[in-house]
Amino acid sequence: MTGRIELRGLRVMAIVGALPEERRRTQPLEIDLDLERPFDAAARSDDLADTTNYAAVLARAESVVVDGRFVLLETLAERVARALLELDDQVSAVTVAVRKTRPPVDQDVATTGVRLTVARP
Repeated sequence: MTGRIELRGLRVMAIVGALPEERRRTQPLEIDLDLERPFDAAARSDDLADTTNYAAVLARAESVVVDGRFVLLETLAERVARALLELDDQVSAVTVAVRKTRPPVDQDVATTGVRLTVARP
């Protein structure tokens, strides 16, 4: 039995973007994470040890984003996904969605962002 762990709306402040003002100061981002993994053991045992540690996932994702300085959201999302695959060998694929909640564009848009999935080979 394969399932998906969904973590929604992680809010962080980070340096990301190509414009000069985006390189000088942090801006708000919102991140969604989906981790695919077997649920068999956790569903049978009802034991936290048999699933992925959500707190560790969130801490690792936050660390990658806050400690990095990215030009592209695509690069940021890919680095987060790979870091989460390294964190738990039971996770077979990670989908990361990253949104700028105050994008530097002239149009009235709520967010701009990317979503990508990285799977184990």
